Amino acid sequence: MGERSPDEEAEVRVLGLGNVLMGDDAAGPWVVEHLRAEYEIGPGASLTDVGTPGLDLVPFIGGARVVILVDTVKSKGEAGELRFYRRDEILRYPPGPRTSPHDPGVKETLLYLEMAGSGPEEVLLVGIVPGRVEKGLFLTPAVAAAIPEAAEAVAVELRRLGIPALRRPGSAPARPWWAGEEGTAP
Repeated sequence: MGERSPDEEAEVRVLGLGNVLMGDDAAGPWVVEHLRAEYEIGPGASLTDVGTPGLDLVPFIGGARVVILVDTVKSKGEAGELRFYRRDEILRYPPGPRTSPHDPGVKETLLYLEMAGSGPEEVLLVGIVPGRVEKGLFLTPAVAAAIPEAAEAVAVELRRLGIPALRRPGSAPARPWWAGEEGTAP
């Protein structure tokens, strides 16, 4: 068996979920890139863009003490509004039918890991209400404006857990690979 990566060893894992080719669905990866560009995150935490793993979240979540997920959420409200869900709220209802193999299997993964005895002690989902989820590389203005707020919410949670998460003075905005040369950071 191979060695575990530093991301798999981190006790606290920040996971950005979403498809960077589908407009506002890229909010999770954008938040991870924003954190990488504008924050100094202390040891013990990792930042990972997991894309659209479907039911393959086990390697990203298994063995972590705490998991912070960032994703778009189907919720009433205006585009760009943030929603926060703890583990019990996520698992309040059984998993529903899966409409796409790319839908993240968060509930299924948490239940599986709980049964296997390797689930996280704490889970926080930082959800962003999307405006438009369709082919395209750019976020709607409302969701783009919510990226720094969502990143700060993750940083606050990391600090609550005892992990330094401080803004870098004079940092450059995030410029992820998928935004291309003309892509603008939120």
